[in-house]
Amino acid sequence: MSSVVRPRRWLAGPGHDCEPPPSTRRPCRLVLLGAPGVGKGTQAGLLSSRLGACQLSTGDVLRGAKRLAACDRSPAMELAIAAMSRGELVPDEVVLEIVRERVDCLRCHGGFLLDGFPRTIAQAEALDDMLAAEHLGLDAVVSYDLPIERIVARLSGRRVCPGCQAVYHVETQPPQTEGRCDRCGGPLVQRDDDRPDAVRVRMQTYEAATAPLLDYYVARALLVSVPADGTPEEILDRTLETLDIRAASRA
Repeated sequence: MSSVVRPRRWLAGPGHDCEPPPSTRRPCRLVLLGAPGVGKGTQAGLLSSRLGACQLSTGDVLRGAKRLAACDRSPAMELAIAAMSRGELVPDEVVLEIVRERVDCLRCHGGFLLDGFPRTIAQAEALDDMLAAEHLGLDAVVSYDLPIERIVARLSGRRVCPGCQAVYHVETQPPQTEGRCDRCGGPLVQRDDDRPDAVRVRMQTYEAATAPLLDYYVARALLVSVPADGTPEEILDRTLETLDIRAASRA
């Protein structure tokens, strides 16, 4: 299995060269959807490794923006940093401009996996326009689904180390010493947004915001649902099987 493809141009912006991804059977162009805690990011990495497609995460771009030198930040990235520093969501138009700056990544010959974009109908329509201008189209939109109580159990069991940012889970990945980080020995804490009541509120917010987007892709015959239970490898196999079945039905 090849390594995850992390394109430098996507993360740092125009003017940076990417290391070409390994060749694949054919470019695969996907949008990945899934609620927080469903394991979408893990699947994006596994799919990138298996397919040789670039993992294009808008979250990675936004989180990395502050680490870039001021001379490497575009005006859109400065606006995104300002919004995040105020604790606000990055506006649609700013996210769209950041993606437009990286439109070359949509032409990657290995394909792409869009993770975290689009999040709204406006973003989905803009993506359609960008792809149409490049004479490209999506192969599928993969929605990772898991019952809300399973997501609550996953997230509410998570513990983090404020010192070194290591992440644990009380059931599936406990520390060697209860309540203490294996790396630095610091105390582990439960983040406020990982508490069960907070997780349920996040899920309700996500479902309300995402429902129109799911309908949008259903109407375009692009949406495929993949149950997100089981090990990461089992979910990966399920995803690839679903994509193969879809491709065969369209052949």
